[in-house]
Amino acid sequence: MGVLNPSDDISSYVQTIFEDAWFIAREEGFMARLATNFTDDDEVKARSSSQYSSVTIAQLNETDDLQSQAFTPSVVATLTPAEYGAQFFLPDRRLSADPFALRADAARELGLGMGESVNTNLLGLLSSFTGGTVGAAGTTITWGHFFAMLSQLKATKAPPPYFCVMHIYQWHQLAKASSVAASTQPVSSWLSDEVMRRWFVGSVAGVDILTTADISVNTNDDAYCGMFSPIAMAIDQRRAPRLEVERDASRRGYELNYTAVYAYGVWRPAMGITGLFDASTPKS
Repeated sequence: MGVLNPSDDISSYVQTIFEDAWFIAREEGFMARLATNFTDDDEVKARSSSQYSSVTIAQLNETDDLQSQAFTPSVVATLTPAEYGAQFFLPDRRLSADPFALRADAARELGLGMGESVNTNLLGLLSSFTGGTVGAAGTTITWGHFFAMLSQLKATKAPPPYFCVMHIYQWHQLAKASSVAASTQPVSSWLSDEVMRRWFVGSVAGVDILTTADISVNTNDDAYCGMFSPIAMAIDQRRAPRLEVERDASRRGYELNYTAVYAYGVWRPAMGITGLFDASTPKS
């Protein structure tokens, strides 16, 4: 039999086909839209929230003389701006040889990373609300806890709208309790139908519910959640995210510099309720 010349003979000459490189999976940021936003200043001075002392109304006798009361503001919260940023350096040889749209992809990754950073910074404030606390470490969240948070929030006289942000695994417990998987408690037919149809229900009892996997889970598989009015937290944008491309001749490449200046923090922390519940990976 003659030589059959299989393709293996030229395997070292066959080029690899590179499809698009994947970006790391990220959720769309939403927390900035739920907070009080300030965009009226571009300096680095701090911004403070103050609250007046309250008046006491007393019953008066016919000849009583009114006495002046204190009416003085006190600082409740302060937002201190900081600069945030990151850089990619792209050498000339990498740019010329890279099979992907390297420069555009790097710029996109910088923007996505900044958005995720803002979102996670604001999510970290859920444990800082002072209006009340519901739940405890190791506790499985229930609709009773949800309504307890709502009742406590209303008791603070917080102005609507109300938002509830929780870890996706905490929502799993609520959705499970509202679906055909619930074994012991009757559930609303409307809520059960929505869970079975869409799994996620965006609004319950006038509260908009948002879930995310970006909430930090501690080593005991617990995570904070929160129910709040927008004035409970704030983001103060002093300089919008900015991409600057700079040529570095001595290193023979380009710097992609992405920066932003903003402050964030609780604003009126009493207008939010903190929850602490189990967020372990669901197994059933």
